[in-house]
Amino acid sequence: MSRICELTGKGRQVGHNVSHANNKTKRTFLPNLQNVTLMSDALARSIRLRVSTHGLRSVEHVGGLDNWLLKTSDDDLSLRARRLKRDVKKAATATAA
Repeated sequence: MSRICELTGKGRQVGHNVSHANNKTKRTFLPNLQNVTLMSDALARSIRLRVSTHGLRSVEHVGGLDNWLLKTSDDDLSLRARRLKRDVKKAATATAA
């Protein structure tokens, strides 16, 4: 399983450990990923996603999973999240009509 947030696209970064003697060795910085269950109001069901804590805070700030998916571009989303976004759009247009 790759270490990439399904909602924000946040992945690992590469940097250095720097010792007191200023020696530099390569290391990776991994995002804080959590398996969470988010509720979709438009679909009336819960969805399990692997999300970074930063992404989770962003979803809560925007007002929920549906609002986050509708406002985010497809480039940042995973394939699973893009399919979910498509389903949310269909459900939103069906309830509006």
